Amino acid sequence: MLSWVVTFLVIALIAGILGFGGVAGASIEIAKIIFFIAIVLFLVSAVVGLARGRSRV
Repeated sequence: MLSWVVTFLVIALIAGILGFGGVAGASIEIAKIIFFIAIVLFLVSAVVGLARGRSRV
């Protein structure tokens, strides 16, 4: 999922250099959204992993 973020950032950089401000802005926003989704999914999976990893003796 983070590879998508890097892809959209590269698209934004290239679009920004070539002068396509709208495309660059949209790509940055998409990259931000995907990044935050990835962070939330990571945190949820970490919490679930910690909760399931504990066993009661």
